[in-house]
Parts: sequence; C-alpha cells; structure tokens
Amino acid sequence: MTTSTTLVPTAERPLQYLPIALFGSIMGLTGLSSAWHLAHARFGAPAWIYQVIGAIAVVAFIALLCAYGVKLFFSTDAVRTEFNHPIASNLFGTLIISALLVPLVIAPVVLWLAQAIWAIGVVAMILFAWRMVDRWISNLQAPEHATPAWIVPVVGLLDVPLAMPVLELPPELQVLRLVGLAIGLFFSVPLFTLIFARLMFQPRMPPALQPTLLILLAPFSVGVSTYVVTVGRIDTFAEALYLLALFMLAVLVGQLRSLLRCCPFRVGWWAVSFPLASMAIAGMHMVEAFQSPVADAVAWALLAFATIVIAWLAWRTLSGVARGELKALTA
Repeated sequence: MTTSTTLVPTAERPLQYLPIALFGSIMGLTGLSSAWHLAHARFGAPAWIYQVIGAIAVVAFIALLCAYGVKLFFSTDAVRTEFNHPIASNLFGTLIISALLVPLVIAPVVLWLAQAIWAIGVVAMILFAWRMVDRWISNLQAPEHATPAWIVPVVGLLDVPLAMPVLELPPELQVLRLVGLAIGLFFSVPLFTLIFARLMFQPRMPPALQPTLLILLAPFSVGVSTYVVTVGRIDTFAEALYLLALFMLAVLVGQLRSLLRCCPFRVGWWAVSFPLASMAIAGMHMVEAFQSPVADAVAWALLAFATIVIAWLAWRTLSGVARGELKALTA
C-alpha cells in the first residue's frame, strides 16, 4: 500500500505584496504640488495644477493607508518581516514622511486636521529615527546593506519643518525646525559617506534597487528648503547647497540613464519621485536669490522633468495594478 502527500499551497492573503515603499509616491506627489504652488507664486502658473496634484496626493494617501491597514490585519507576518529587513525597514520612513508632507496640502482647507496629522508625523519620525539609529549601532551591519534607503529614517527629519509655516503653530514649537535641520544635516554626512563608499568598493546594487540611488540627492535638495524655512532667508550656504544638489542630480541621473532597458518597471521606481520634486522646489526657491534668466530656466526645467517623470510613474503604476500585476510590480 502506498500513500501520497499532496502539498496544498498557502493561500495568498489580501495585499500581502503591497510594499511600504509605495508611500514614496505620496512624497513625490505632495512635493510636486508644492513645487507647482511655488511656480504659481513666483511666475503666475495656473493654480489648478497644484490643487489637482495635491488632491490626488491626499486621495492616494488615504487609499494607501487603508490598503496597508488591510495588509497589516491579514498579513501581519509579512509586515513584521518587512520591518525587520535590513534595507526595506528603512522605507517605513516613507509613510511617516508622507504624514509630514500631506499637511502642506490639507492646511489651507482643514487646518486642525493638518496640524493633527503633522503632530503624529513628528512624533513618529523622531521615534523611528531613534529606533533605526539604535538598531544600526547595536547590531553588526553587513556592508552590502548600506544602500541609499538608509538615508530615509534620519534625514527624513529634514521634512519636519517644511509644513510648519502654514500650520500656524505656537512659538514654543518653532524649535522643532532646528531639531529637524540639525539632526537631518548631521546624519546626512556620515550616511552619505558610508553609502558612497559602499557604491565604490562593493558590487553594484541589484537592478531593483538602482532607482534608490536618487535618494542620495535628498539631503541636499530637501536641505535647501529646510534651511530656508528654518533661517527665513536665502544666504550663501543655501545657494551652495543648491549648487551641490544640481551637481549630484547630474551625476545620479547619469547613473539611471539605462534603467528602462536593464530591468522591468517596479513600484520601487517611485524612489526617484520625491528627490526630483524636492529639486524642483529648491529651484523655485532659488529664482529669488539669483534673479537671472538662467536660474528661471533651470527652475522650470527641474519642474518639467519632475512632472513628466511622476506622471509616467503614476500612469505605469495604475495601469499595472489595473491589469492585476501588483505581485510582479513588487518583486
């Protein structure tokens, strides 16, 4: 008599493949809305552009929160695995940063709600940054794990001050501008050095992680806006930071020029959206400082580039999800 055992595959759970990194799309959309808002203020660009993009960002934020909530409920183990991953865990910061940026869009409509979301984001960002730094120095880290995603947890604190000018906060909370600027800029130096060394002396990152290279731009591009918001003026340091960001953008875009040919689209490509949007914001800030046709042209070029890339990312993501390709897009 023979017996046979039939292995029954484990049923897939709802949205178990949804990556936390997809919240990077919210960062990109809110950043692009802010850039067009500045273009409206500086050059008289139509207001409906930043309003529509902002509305899309809010709707997407709510949809992603609900979707990831479903994943957390039905696939708790998958979320736990993602949070314990040496690289993917850092991208939980994209959810928190989204909570720091969405108030930029909400504040003109519902101020108290924007203040509440921002307050939750600030507390979560500080705790998350502390947790990740503690993890880094408490456990031996593998050099190959030092990828640009490591920048997100602590340099994400640079996003804390960005919405503060529109939130009508009490004077006692203004110190948070310095907290975000100080910790964000301080940690950007050693982390950038560490990751740059990894890129130089370790094997090339897998194709799926190549778009995260543009995260290296964030300390400089976001740093420009955070510095201007914190000190209230554009000085030589802000101008130097912007010029450095332009140089880094030229280097990093060159690194990604073959991305479309080397590997299929993945939702991780959204990692390029916020760095590009923050460069457009920085460019719009700098038109006042330089006051030249060249600075105006560069600002518009940065805004156009960010808009085209983010529009393509949105179209490609939505079309893929509509075709049921979520699992493939997150592989």
